[in-house]
Amino acid sequence: MKVILLGELRGKGGEGDVVDVAQGYAENYLFPNRIALPATPGNIKQLEERRHNIAKREEKRIADAEATKAALDGKLVNVIVKVGEEGQLYGSVTTAMIADAVEAQLGITIDRKRIERSSAIKTAGKHEVTVNLYREISAQLGLLVGDGTEAPAEEVVEEAAEVEAEAEAEVAEEAPAEDAE
Repeated sequence: MKVILLGELRGKGGEGDVVDVAQGYAENYLFPNRIALPATPGNIKQLEERRHNIAKREEKRIADAEATKAALDGKLVNVIVKVGEEGQLYGSVTTAMIADAVEAQLGITIDRKRIERSSAIKTAGKHEVTVNLYREISAQLGLLVGDGTEAPAEEVVEEAAEVEAEAEAEVAEEAPAEDAE
C-alpha cells in the first residue's frame, strides 16, 4: 500500500515521501498515529502544492543536524557510575545516562533513541558511541566512563593533545638528524 509520510519514519523516509508499506502497518499504526496519509490522487495533489514548504523545513532540519554534529563530533563526555573492582560497572551505561551527561556537560539536548552503542558498556574507561542526528548525519562521541575519581574529560583531552604534540616534536627533531647523514 502506498502512503505519504507526514514526518520522518526511521528506515522508510522523511516528510512528503511516498513509500510502500504493508496494509496492516498503515491501517493499524501509521494512520491512527497520524504519521502517514493514504496516497490517493487528492492527497498527492495536495502534497505537490506543499512541496516548497516541505523542502524549506528539510533544509532547516539538515542545517540544525549539521550544527549539532559540529558541536558533538570528537567531544569527550564524562559518565559517572559505580565501578567495582577491576573496572567492572555495577550494571551498564544506558543511552538515557549518555543523553543526560551530554546535556549537562555540553548543553546539547539529544534524543536517547538516536544514540547507538556497538555493545553494552559494562567497563570503566574510554568508549565511542554514534549519535544519529538526522537521516545520514551522525556524530561520533567519546565517553569517559568511571566513578568520578579520575581526571575530567577536558583534562584527558588536554593531556592527550600534549602527548601528541610531544610525539610530533620528537619526530620533527629526529627528521633533520636523518637528513644530515
